Amino acid sequence: MAKRVYQVWKGNNVFIFRGRLIFGPDARSLFITISLIVVPVVIFCVFVGRHLLHKFHPYNAGYAVLVVAIAFTIHILLLLLVTSARDPGIVPRASHPPEEEFSYDTSEVGGRHTPSLQFPRIKEVMVHGKAVKVKYCDTCMVYRPPRCSHCSICNNCVERFDHHCPWVGQCIGQRNYRYFFFFVSSSTLLCIYVFAMSALYIKFLMDNDYPTVWKAIKKSPASLILMIYCFISLWFVGGLTGFHLYLIGTNQTTYENFRYRADNRSNVYNLGCLNNFLEVFCTKIKPSRNNFRAYVQEEVARPPTISRAREVEDEPAGGPRAKVEDDLELGGDLLKISQRRNYEEVDEEMGGGNSNGIHSVLSESELVIDPDTQAPVSRSEVRDSSLGRTSRNWDILPDVMATSSSATEGGVPLQKDAR
Repeated sequence: MAKRVYQVWKGNNVFIFRGRLIFGPDARSLFITISLIVVPVVIFCVFVGRHLLHKFHPYNAGYAVLVVAIAFTIHILLLLLVTSARDPGIVPRASHPPEEEFSYDTSEVGGRHTPSLQFPRIKEVMVHGKAVKVKYCDTCMVYRPPRCSHCSICNNCVERFDHHCPWVGQCIGQRNYRYFFFFVSSSTLLCIYVFAMSALYIKFLMDNDYPTVWKAIKKSPASLILMIYCFISLWFVGGLTGFHLYLIGTNQTTYENFRYRADNRSNVYNLGCLNNFLEVFCTKIKPSRNNFRAYVQEEVARPPTISRAREVEDEPAGGPRAKVEDDLELGGDLLKISQRRNYEEVDEEMGGGNSNGIHSVLSESELVIDPDTQAPVSRSEVRDSSLGRTSRNWDILPDVMATSSSATEGGVPLQKDAR
């Protein structure tokens, strides 16, 4: 049965619901993030919010305190899910390197012409009229688009790669950056809201039966705990919100900001503050380039490239390939001549009368050397100067013939002609 793409996916992602949702390899951290959001809100609703229901008498506005807290929490959790469970902009992998980028060049090294395979690791593309370098990814076997980077945690190339966030368990890229910013900024607003409502409840306690701050805190210790928690959290999510506002205004990513900060290079992607914000929040999000639920199609064997075939056809008669073929034919001729001369010398040494004896012992089928038979040979290697290949000239040593002759003459060894 054919498998689907998510079942043979080479990245480190985790899929659920049969490939409908895609997470990073550290998706379990989502449970920690969810607990850090839900637990404080539950404490707020139980120990603080319900005491504020009747503090705003004219329109029973106290119920709005709980409604806003619960609705805001659900909103944040949905943003977290959308950020974490969608394709961040993964560039599809290639099954082989781009052949159109191959080039064959003959370079002279040490007086030898050696053909080499040229494959550019860096290319230049035009972005807003300026040249931008893009690199080749050995893992995905593609040239990364501009602003794309390979995430070592997810093992994928991600378009407009910002960073890999362990709190959402996913890469932050082109297709989920907007939701990530909304998640962080909404968490900041929730911290401010819970902090303010907890402080307001302490103020109400001080205005009634608990005139001092200490007595009010003893009456509602949960308010103090929530205020401390929200104050600490605000430094993280609030600082992260401010940092990403700066990145959006200058049209940078976290990866670009940390890597190219010291280079003082001009930002070719900066369109102005207003246009940068419009690009992030008002442009249509591109559809995913991966269909994780599609069936895997078996790749058909690729024919040889036309350019290389033409080079072989147009190769001159005296080229490197012709030289190798000539050397192989010459080696075969020398092998036959060497065999013939060895047999003739054996006949001369044994005399004409014994020549029939040799043929009686060594039949015609035995004189033909089987190509699979390993015989003692002396080998001289000649390396082709143009292709770096090796052609071999083989000379049969007369050891085998001498041994056979000695058996025929009753154990009298024949004199060997050392060559």
